[in-house]
Amino acid sequence: MKYVCSVCGYIYDPQEGAPDAGVAAGTAWENVPDDFVCPLCGVGKDQFEPAE
Repeated sequence: MKYVCSVCGYIYDPQEGAPDAGVAAGTAWENVPDDFVCPLCGVGKDQFEPAE
């Protein structure tokens, strides 16, 4: 499942990860570190919601 930033719309795709934020491809959302911040706008992981 993908997760979307409720502030800027950035989509976290587990298959792609977030290499610029130090999250390897294949990392499930549950395994993304709690201190993860959106690579585009900088808000925390708590501002992400499951994508429809």
